[in-house]
Amino acid sequence: MAAAGGEKKEERDYAIAAAEAFAADVSRLLAGFRQHLHDRTAHHLGYPYNLNLNLHLSALQAQFHNFCIINLGDPFIESNYGVHSRPLEVAVLDWFARLWDLQKDQYWGYITSCGTEGNLHGLLVGRELFPDGIIYASTESHYSVFKAARMYRVKCVKAPKVTFQKPIGSVSVSGHKFLGCPAPCGVVITRREHVNVLSTDIEYLSSRDATIMGSRNGHAPIFLWYTLNKKGYRGIRKEVQKCLRNAHYLLHHLREVGVSASLNPLSNTVVFERPRDEAFVHRWQLACEGNIAHVVVMPNVTIEKITSFVEDLANNRADWYQDDESVLVPCIAKDIGQENCLCGLHNKKSSRTA
Repeated sequence: MAAAGGEKKEERDYAIAAAEAFAADVSRLLAGFRQHLHDRTAHHLGYPYNLNLNLHLSALQAQFHNFCIINLGDPFIESNYGVHSRPLEVAVLDWFARLWDLQKDQYWGYITSCGTEGNLHGLLVGRELFPDGIIYASTESHYSVFKAARMYRVKCVKAPKVTFQKPIGSVSVSGHKFLGCPAPCGVVITRREHVNVLSTDIEYLSSRDATIMGSRNGHAPIFLWYTLNKKGYRGIRKEVQKCLRNAHYLLHHLREVGVSASLNPLSNTVVFERPRDEAFVHRWQLACEGNIAHVVVMPNVTIEKITSFVEDLANNRADWYQDDESVLVPCIAKDIGQENCLCGLHNKKSSRTA
């Protein structure tokens, strides 16, 4: 009996030690991952995400993270599932409808998983309305437009420029980018009469559905609703103005250290010569294409971060181009215009051109 009791105690001690070791490993892993996210957030510049999540939003998350909040089917029709945020979803949709001058009885929409889903939805409605139609898209359109063309097997024609002189059928925006939602989401709004081509009665839900995904993140409408009401039009406008000022600050300081750069009017995206070192590109998470890279100046991109980035770029650039005569400063005049290019051909201060 004593031996059996001893074996059970050893088993319990082993189980406790294993559980403690597992907890310690998990704690170390999560702490390391948290530090990684801090570092990556501090050095994020190339993509249009607002990483400036404030304490109020964190407190909001804490209130609702224990609930499985799912929005099913049509946001405007009650379903049998009761743990949802439909009233806040509709409030967010009303906010954007007012922004885009649509009356309540003229629009339909829902909060999507991202901007791409909104594009997929808008183009699906278009295909159903015009089965033999053609997608005309700018060469600079988001890649999801061309993805949708392949998915829906619709002919797509790329054009240098597309305007909105024709009536707009739908609009899609991201919620996790400029607004700074902590989870990917978006808003799609279309004219009410158009969505009927997709809307179907779903008895299982006791509702109708014209969405792409069906089940939708019910936390996203809470975050969007809170952000829109906390900031309001005036607060969002102030953030836009701040981003535009900071974009001009970045442009000025890049040119000051001899880096070719350009900025379009009313834009927060600064385009400049692609850094030679891919490790540098990775460190600052820059979006690159060909000989150019860009920084998207979002609300979390501060003057201090911009200054640190330009100093880091200038120091590394001196190493890239000063000692190796075979490495030439790239000419990116065809990308940003001769007036913005500071290569040897277009800038008398530089002597080498790629």
